[in-house]
Amino acid sequence: MDMPDPDAATIAHRGSIVKELRRILPETSIIAEEEGMRAYDCDGLTAYHQLPFLVVLPETTEQISKILQYCYKAEVKIVPRGAGTSLSGGALPLADAITLGLGKLNSIREIDYDNRCVVAQPGVTNLAITQAVEDDGYYYAPDPSSQIACTIGGNVAENSGGVHCLKYGLTTNNILGLEMVLMDGEIIRVGGKYLDTSGYDLMGVVTGSEGLLGVITEVTVRILPIPPAARAILIGFCSSEAAGNCVAAIIGAGIIPGGMEMMDRKAIHAVEEFVHAGYPLSVEALLIAELDGPEEEVEFLTKRVGQIARDSGASLVQASRNEEERLLFWAGRKAAFPAIGRVSPDYYCMDGTIPRHRLPEVLKRIGEASQRYGLGVANVFHAGDGNLHPLILYDANAPGELESAEKFGAEILTLCVEVGGVLTGEHGVGVEKRDLMETMFTEIDLKQQQRLKCAFDPKQLLNPGKVFPKLHRCAELGRVHIQGGEMRFPDLPRF
Repeated sequence: MDMPDPDAATIAHRGSIVKELRRILPETSIIAEEEGMRAYDCDGLTAYHQLPFLVVLPETTEQISKILQYCYKAEVKIVPRGAGTSLSGGALPLADAITLGLGKLNSIREIDYDNRCVVAQPGVTNLAITQAVEDDGYYYAPDPSSQIACTIGGNVAENSGGVHCLKYGLTTNNILGLEMVLMDGEIIRVGGKYLDTSGYDLMGVVTGSEGLLGVITEVTVRILPIPPAARAILIGFCSSEAAGNCVAAIIGAGIIPGGMEMMDRKAIHAVEEFVHAGYPLSVEALLIAELDGPEEEVEFLTKRVGQIARDSGASLVQASRNEEERLLFWAGRKAAFPAIGRVSPDYYCMDGTIPRHRLPEVLKRIGEASQRYGLGVANVFHAGDGNLHPLILYDANAPGELESAEKFGAEILTLCVEVGGVLTGEHGVGVEKRDLMETMFTEIDLKQQQRLKCAFDPKQLLNPGKVFPKLHRCAELGRVHIQGGEMRFPDLPRF
């Protein structure tokens, strides 16, 4: 659906803003014509479209600083945008905001093997970091399915994960330092090449902040040695419930696979037809578990996981025979979203996280809701950490189906919170989950989060309309009160 068009006053104001920005950027870095801006009118949540007010494509941190400094003084809103792969509408433009595209900041600044890190600009793709270091035996662990296109700056903004986040963590566990431009143009650095910092954990605050606190202009990530051995196992089951129980049994045995993914029958068939990865078509649910480490450990754990799977009722246990087959198993999983796009006119990709032991129950209730709404669901998710990605199948051209898909999606996310989970695992809140935030947070919680935003962005010009269902003016939020009055510190001894 299209968002409202800008009013006449906003349109009239565009010319003067373009004139000021030409003092900062070359003509080719400013897009003000509708035809050019159409390429930026949505992100990966394609159900929503909005023509930007203006698009700018800076090439340096200094240019971004000057742009934000000008916009702060003129009170012009900013929507930061990476590759536009966000699935929650995090980069959805606003009719009265400048879309700040970061695609031209796409250089790897430094590869430091001594400190096992890479310094990259925000427009560098996730996969490009691994490709830059793999010949020397290293890689970057977080690997979202969109890693060929998604950028490291966007990964930080959304705290992206991937199929190997079970063992190696999300983006927040794999970054060491950030450079960021605040809304008033100030450039700050957080962290560095070291493992930990003193003071407030500002890097933890910024990671996953969805572009509401600042514009990331440089990221220092940790790289890891490629494991000596890795083997993927296909495990087939006659039901999704049995597969969910196997996941719990593997983790309960103290085994942490590098990755553990799950697909149901619909997803299996779509993927196999698309990729020909060798997936079994006779099963109702398929687990892909990968063990990595020293050869002897991998060999032992592969047998151990296979036995746990058989004890859990698996009808198929098939370990990869070589590296090519291992990569093919994963190629199928990572192509699941485009594969589903071949069998349904449209799909709505959900992202919620639940406690692992509630997996069978949640899958059963999703199936029941699918019947009620009359919409198919293909389940693809990170089974090891309980991060669900149900794909709701619908046809946007069929009257009422988009609205039904949205209601179905909201029911799934509300269910995730109900069973002790959260609204998002790695896609962010954006506009998609914004109006569900009150199912998880109280008004006090949300106001406290907004106070943090106000500390970084007092005029609330950065990506407004995202995350918070109600936006309070900073002055209305007031100061944070501490029980018992003013906080006082004891006198310190003098040395």
